[in-house]
Amino acid sequence: MALTGIQIQKLLPKTNCKECGSNTCLAFAMKLAAKKTELSACPYASEEAKRILGAASEPPVRNITLGADSSLQTGGETVLYRHEKTFVHQTLFAVNINDTDPQGTIDSTLKKINDYVLERAGEALRIDMVCISQNGNDHEAFAALAKKAMHTAKKPLILRSPDISALRLAAEAVKGTHSVLVSSALDRLDELKKIAEDNEHNLALSSSDLDALAAASATLKESGFKNIVLDLQNSTPAEQFQLNSIARRMALRTNFKPLGYPTVHFIGSDDLMENVISATIEINKYGGICVFPVFDPALFASLMTVRLNIYTDPQKPIQVEPKIYAIGEPTPESRVFVTTNFSLTYFIVSSEIENSGISAWLVVPECEGMSVLTAWAAGKFSGAGIAKFCKETGLENQVKSREIIIPGYVAQISGELEENLPGWKVIVGPQEAADIESFVKAQER
Repeated sequence: MALTGIQIQKLLPKTNCKECGSNTCLAFAMKLAAKKTELSACPYASEEAKRILGAASEPPVRNITLGADSSLQTGGETVLYRHEKTFVHQTLFAVNINDTDPQGTIDSTLKKINDYVLERAGEALRIDMVCISQNGNDHEAFAALAKKAMHTAKKPLILRSPDISALRLAAEAVKGTHSVLVSSALDRLDELKKIAEDNEHNLALSSSDLDALAAASATLKESGFKNIVLDLQNSTPAEQFQLNSIARRMALRTNFKPLGYPTVHFIGSDDLMENVISATIEINKYGGICVFPVFDPALFASLMTVRLNIYTDPQKPIQVEPKIYAIGEPTPESRVFVTTNFSLTYFIVSSEIENSGISAWLVVPECEGMSVLTAWAAGKFSGAGIAKFCKETGLENQVKSREIIIPGYVAQISGELEENLPGWKVIVGPQEAADIESFVKAQER
């Protein structure tokens, strides 16, 4: 039977030293109970605690850190479906570069990877990793390309080679970056493990045989090496979907440790639609790292949006800071709009105000990250509440205008708002943000 956080805390040193990353031993115990961390994070755990908790405290899917600063993570998942709790670490995107590509193509791709940023709902979305694949026979050139990619993109790498000697040189060239080494040489696990350990990297095992992968990962774990990634090779989307699901279900439902590791998937098709399908499967069905054959900004724009939707915590609405926002370059005479602090609502409304060609003030009170109608129904977006926020933020001293525009869906709060904001005129705006431009033009006539 699983131990509760309180039961686990009794086995901890109770020093609240914070060296584990948690503020208290109880907070750390709660993470252990939820399988969001491992007992090894506690430097003062007793032998008794290690014996009793041990492997039972590990997340069903091991958490792997990537990058010299360990800024990227994959794995650490505890549920099959996001609505059960939440997904923890989103599928990482990587772009492949071959050592046989023309130098100009390599330089151009690295620059595009480094420069790419997609702004979405207030977040800056970027390519997470770079994959370097060896297709040629020059080991030194492969290692040099790995070093160049790390220096240029400053992202953790995926180093993929059929030759262990070449993999060793490349691993040494980017030592300490906690990148991922990929090999299908499961019969040479000792060599691969030494290369990964000596150079502080993670090791991805490749095979189309799930049993062979499980056996190899079990062997590595028994030897003390746990920074494992699984490459579940497959030839069709159906196999991809099936293997990903089997591995995750066995790790979570039966606590089968040999498959409790994050995955890496290499998209090998030249067909755009097949790439979209394959990547979408990875995003939806437990992919750890997804490697794309080429850099395609249009493809990333759509897939990053899908990924953001899937990996947004359903229990924690994305919200912006409640305050008065300047949209464009407003003056004291500029219009005043109101909306909620749900991120998507805020960014849609602010974008439509900008698109209308005006500058304005956007009043965003605390609504606990709810949309307009939801916040109104919950009593979080009322005339009295908006008026109180306007007074607390000093809106009257910031603007000379005494007109405030509210969303059309909550026209019924206009009277209450006017009562609580003496001297102000409440204007009912459009119901849809997309109509703000036409609303503004109509007012100007």
